[in-house]
Amino acid sequence: MNKQHQLEEIQQVIAKSVATHPAGRKLALIGGFRYRFLDGSVRTSADIDYHWAGDLEGKRDELADLFRRVVLPDIARRYGYAGRVDTGINPAIDSSFVKVVTLSFWKDDIPDSRLEIPVEVTRIACIDPITVRTAGGTVYATASEGDMIESKVISLFNRTSLQHRDILDLFLFRNHFRDDADKRLETKFRTLGFVPTDITRHLQDLIKNSDYHAKAVQAVIDMQLEADSAIQLNDAGGGTMVFAEVIKILGKILKYHESYRLA
Repeated sequence: MNKQHQLEEIQQVIAKSVATHPAGRKLALIGGFRYRFLDGSVRTSADIDYHWAGDLEGKRDELADLFRRVVLPDIARRYGYAGRVDTGINPAIDSSFVKVVTLSFWKDDIPDSRLEIPVEVTRIACIDPITVRTAGGTVYATASEGDMIESKVISLFNRTSLQHRDILDLFLFRNHFRDDADKRLETKFRTLGFVPTDITRHLQDLIKNSDYHAKAVQAVIDMQLEADSAIQLNDAGGGTMVFAEVIKILGKILKYHESYRLA
């Protein structure tokens, strides 16, 4: 079993533990792992993200306790890994908006066996009620398709540091946009304190630096996509094509910003 496959198996054990214990009630699976696990995304994801409407730090601590009591013994029994659970060790991620539990696993007798899986608890703008999906007979709480894909748009404007994996996810799951996505996003941006000129400025900045962003998307394709899918995307233009298509998507969905024009 290769390292990526092992990591994904452990991610699924973690997600199932959260879904089947009281600490995970109403905790909604989101992000790249959700797309990978429940939607068959060709992009791998090293972390697991959850949406939580309540106290982020309190929920993080509940999860840390669950992982120590349930997940570590389970992984040791299944795979023979030693492990530990840490909180607050990654200041680059952990903030007032994101709380992180990091699970680490290793085998003392196998070099380069260490695996790290950050579990992030955050809050996305949700208009729809939390829904559920099933996998292998387990029920997983998750955000709606509309709230999920719209959160990827908002992340392009709301993150301190843009994550180019979000651009790739927008390309891969663009069919998840609702017909009224423009109005929904307008409401969400307004709630977050954004005005149309903010969105215009961010979009123009993305276009101005298109070469940089296209190369960064290409790096995500090279490092996080399944090999066959990466070949297909690269044959069609790779990161340059993906970035250009996402700019077209954003231009269409954010059409209510009259001052914005595609370059």
